Amino acid sequence: MAANFFAMPTHYLACDLGADSGRLMLGKLDSGKIVVEELHRFPNGPLKTFGALHWNIEALFAELKNGLKKAAARNLPISSISSDSWGVDYVLLDERGLIMSPVWCYRDSRTACGVENVKAIVDWPTIFVETGIQFMPLNTIYQLAAESPDRLVRARQLLLIGNAFNYFCSGVARNEVSLASTTQLYNPQTKAWSKRLLDALKLREDLFAPLCPSGTKLGPLKKNIAAEVGLPQIEVVASCSHDTGAAVAAVPADGENWAYLSSGTWSLVGVEWPKPIINDQARGLAFTNETGYGDSIRLLKNIVGLWIVQECRRHWEKEGKKFTFAQLEEAAAAAAPFGSLINPDDSRFVSPGDMPGKIAAFCEDTSQPAPANPGACMRCIYESLALFYRATIRRLERLIGKKIERLHVVGGGSKDTTLNQFTANALKVPVIAGPTECTALGNILVQAIALGHLPSLAAAREVVRNSFELKTIMPRDAAQWDAAAARFEKLLA
Repeated sequence: MAANFFAMPTHYLACDLGADSGRLMLGKLDSGKIVVEELHRFPNGPLKTFGALHWNIEALFAELKNGLKKAAARNLPISSISSDSWGVDYVLLDERGLIMSPVWCYRDSRTACGVENVKAIVDWPTIFVETGIQFMPLNTIYQLAAESPDRLVRARQLLLIGNAFNYFCSGVARNEVSLASTTQLYNPQTKAWSKRLLDALKLREDLFAPLCPSGTKLGPLKKNIAAEVGLPQIEVVASCSHDTGAAVAAVPADGENWAYLSSGTWSLVGVEWPKPIINDQARGLAFTNETGYGDSIRLLKNIVGLWIVQECRRHWEKEGKKFTFAQLEEAAAAAAPFGSLINPDDSRFVSPGDMPGKIAAFCEDTSQPAPANPGACMRCIYESLALFYRATIRRLERLIGKKIERLHVVGGGSKDTTLNQFTANALKVPVIAGPTECTALGNILVQAIALGHLPSLAAAREVVRNSFELKTIMPRDAAQWDAAAARFEKLLA
């Protein structure tokens, strides 16, 4: 990438919506380097009403506008804005283009009913052949199968969460492909909604807002919103609207034979691949084919990640034991190794509530001692996650016919030195940790490509390498971890 590609600094806004919090980030691209800054952070989390979990989308958009006012106060020349979010959840709009409440949360128990409704109509091998997406009860296909038929009749349009925020900003309704691919209703081979599945489930194709590629310019910020927040009518871009898609776009890798781990509430472990791998082996190993920038494929496995730690911390706090994440990491490092192990893929660990109790129950069910204190519990979680990453990478290697030589860890979990060391030990390859803000970075860098400020994804990744100090963690204690891996594999049977 030529050093003189940038004529002047350019600024971008990224609305990064997570299941625990949302943020408005400001990015500055200057002389081949990028700096990101948090302008506004706001809480998020599912609301529980009459036993059901849903999202307060109106409140989240109000918070975004508060952030935009802060951006306007900086008096900078801002080029564009884009929103990204977690996958699978959606907003239904009525004939007036207004939100139809509730906006369901993927953790709501209604999805079990959706799974049964789909099973009665279409078999699992057919769903996988059409979509290449692993089975998870929270996927959009099952959520829609749990919807009231009357509500779907009244709905004019469906937008995934990040795409809905782009619509609120621009007035243009498009489902960007990286987010659409999480629904289990998108066919990555035809690059269109799966007509076969829509017909089988009696879902109207016109319910789904049209698809658009990653990095699509949607149009200017709506005049009334621009006036309300004090910004000019900057460009609204459908970047990589799925947070993982954005994070992978910013992985600071070059060359071949690397894998990524987007480490946060969820752990996403996989490789960037040129085309979908949809066969019996991929289906049996529960791999998923999500779409990334430039129609690349994120061949990956979704794993319950630091959610288990977050839920343990919430439970201990209710008991009057307050820990920072740093204190929990220290406690894990100090605890005795390999006392007990869990399978993070066990369904009990997906739902909220008394996570230490669920860990103890799993240990009891598998004839292991329950962790005796928070440090032992944390050690159990960290070692189990690292060993699950190893098992996932080994299966992935069989699927693609290549050995993984290094793992890039990005996201909030890249700061967790103990977990990253355990991961390097388990995989027996170097782990390159950082940066932590890959989702916002990817969102911003794809905007820069869309606007012609960067020439390519390779150039964007070079910007990331030039801008952040990355930490390389070398593996150690191979024999110990090989022995633990043998134990762990029995828990996956």
